[in-house]
Amino acid sequence: MRIALAQINNTVGDLDANAAKILAFARRADEGGAELVVFPELALTGYPPRDLIEKRTFLARTACALDGIARCSAELKAALVVGYVAQSRPEAALPAQNALAVIERGRIVFDQRKMLLPTYDVFDEIRYFEPAESQSIFEFRGKRIALSICEDAWNDKMYWRRQRYDRDPVEELAKQGAEILISINASPWNLGKREQRRSIFQATAKRFGFPVVYAHMVGGNDQLVFDGSSFGMTADGTVLASARSFDEDLVYLDPFAGTGDRHADHHDQTEAAYSALVLGTRDYIRKCGFRQVLVGLSGGIDSALVAAVAADAVGPENVMGVGMPGPYSSDHSLTDARSLAEHLGVRFEVISIDQGYEAMVRTLGPVFAGRAPDTTEENLQSRLRGVTLMALSNKLGALVLTTGNKSELAVGYCTLYGDMCGGLAVISDVPKTLVYRLARVANARRIAAGLAAPIPENTFLKPPSAELRPDQKDTDSLPEYDVLDRILTGYVEHYDSAEQIAAREDLPLEQVRDVIQKVDRNEYKRQQAAPGLRITTKAFGLGRRFPIAHRFTE
Repeated sequence: MRIALAQINNTVGDLDANAAKILAFARRADEGGAELVVFPELALTGYPPRDLIEKRTFLARTACALDGIARCSAELKAALVVGYVAQSRPEAALPAQNALAVIERGRIVFDQRKMLLPTYDVFDEIRYFEPAESQSIFEFRGKRIALSICEDAWNDKMYWRRQRYDRDPVEELAKQGAEILISINASPWNLGKREQRRSIFQATAKRFGFPVVYAHMVGGNDQLVFDGSSFGMTADGTVLASARSFDEDLVYLDPFAGTGDRHADHHDQTEAAYSALVLGTRDYIRKCGFRQVLVGLSGGIDSALVAAVAADAVGPENVMGVGMPGPYSSDHSLTDARSLAEHLGVRFEVISIDQGYEAMVRTLGPVFAGRAPDTTEENLQSRLRGVTLMALSNKLGALVLTTGNKSELAVGYCTLYGDMCGGLAVISDVPKTLVYRLARVANARRIAAGLAAPIPENTFLKPPSAELRPDQKDTDSLPEYDVLDRILTGYVEHYDSAEQIAAREDLPLEQVRDVIQKVDRNEYKRQQAAPGLRITTKAFGLGRRFPIAHRFTE
């Protein structure tokens, strides 16, 4: 059976464009001799559609779009497996179900509904979807196919020590005589996710003794990045076909004959993370209707990385870097920023905040009389830079990309309405230590393309500083970043206690407690931050939901 994995990048709610893309890939696959073309979970609607599902018009138009795909595919020899949002039975508590339809010769010949609805981390499907009570085998070309939707294939009791659900849909379908598993997915990427997926499905293939086909979405939808990386396996878990990561692709395989296409994939985690940021940034910008972006360039490593990602995402001609020197800016902050912009090929403008700062200090002077300068004056500089960028954004119609990293955001080392101003926080889930490694990837990519490395070596070597007071360094307020990131990984991603982190990392308990207190105290800032791209197992935003006003402390 010749199967095509149609790994597409769709846009949430753009039913017409998504349907057109599905048909375009289906025709290509049909011309390539595919008998079955498999699309990702919610390929027609995009994932996650969230509260769009609660609109009756959205459900009705989704049904019409699916019927349109069926009519337009009538001339194809291949059958299609398409993920979509289906309307529930009239008496159901919730109006919709996560579903897939098999379309053949112009009509829907089979329909399967998702049984296991994830409600953890970034997932909230139980809020929207009615779960299926049962599932059945689809018979096609003499084969009995188990068709599953994402989470339904992630509850193998032989793989997990603790299961989230009582039922195992794949096991139930296997007992009905399944000869192959085809799973359609929208599984957000994070570091280590591709390896985890393959491990899970290898275990499934070996347990039931049948081939496994995994079709996956690609693209960025708000904070989530989907990496593609679709694959097919033989019954012994051997990968026989694989699609590209972070790009649309069409891959052919015959799991019964043991043949398939192998397309180039990322093997290095840091390179994969860089590609995820580029894809997530590009899709956020374009799917929100923007073309151009603004980045405040300080000469530091964070803004350098964001600018490099932006240039790769939308092209250097659509990126403007803005240097905004203030009273405590070093000479190298401007020279390093200018060098970066020149080597990236982006427009660079210099707008001093000196006069604005002096004017604000004079204006506030009578009210501040008798009070010594403190972080108020520091934050004023940051906020003037935020005002400058947002003014340019309004005038030019360009989206501002914020440049704060996860380490800073975690402990509140950032200024509300200052450096936090913007529409997308590109590296808000990137720890500072990873920022440096990603910046090396950005340079290496350009060197490999025969271009000069854009990020100056001085940017890597100089001590990180906000440059808001004389001789300021980040370590005046924070531990060294390699220490800070180890603490944050334990507390933010694993919810470890201060005692556990201090013992494991061999750190002073009071230092760990101080960092944890900063994390807890700055929740109010994070909930006002721009949405950020998720690349770790626990990002600030969708998957981490803490109250602002509370009294619990570690």
